[in-house]
Amino acid sequence: MARAELGLNIDYVGTLRQGRRTRYPDPIAAAGVAERAGASQIKAHLREDRRHIQDKDLLVLRDTVQTTLNMQMAATQENQKFAFEVKPHIVTLVPERAGELTTESGLDIGHHREHLKKYIGGLREADILVSLFVDPDVDQIRGAHKVETMSVEINTARYADARGDIARRAELQKIVDATRAANKLG
Repeated sequence: MARAELGLNIDYVGTLRQGRRTRYPDPIAAAGVAERAGASQIKAHLREDRRHIQDKDLLVLRDTVQTTLNMQMAATQENQKFAFEVKPHIVTLVPERAGELTTESGLDIGHHREHLKKYIGGLREADILVSLFVDPDVDQIRGAHKVETMSVEINTARYADARGDIARRAELQKIVDATRAANKLG
């Protein structure tokens, strides 16, 4: 049986710090607390607007995280260049829309297939594992496999937002189906 693991996203610690315009709360300290409490992965999303995690945070995290550092980012040239500098263990590519509070949907792999395949290839050449943030859709899972990503992170927002047992079960079934497809494809 697979061992359960916990990846903790420290973005909102950075959001509080940036909103206060101070040095606290410190996302680096939060990452250390999370690891001591048993987290096996620290996630930090470097958004283009830099509203929470800053470049310097990721550079320090790379030197201090004892488990796995997962740098979440949009698939831009600027971010790829920075990922080459930081060398996180994993990069998770996510879509970004200006003004969204949090990532609202998964990548549309079919629409961005050629760009993603080339982008992923560049990161893999730098020995950085790549994951894609996708909606729980079997076609997106197949698309992730075709662009040769190493893993997927499934967006559970629709499940979390579902109201009523029937809607929740339907959304959960999509997650189950997507997970099974991902496991089948390796």
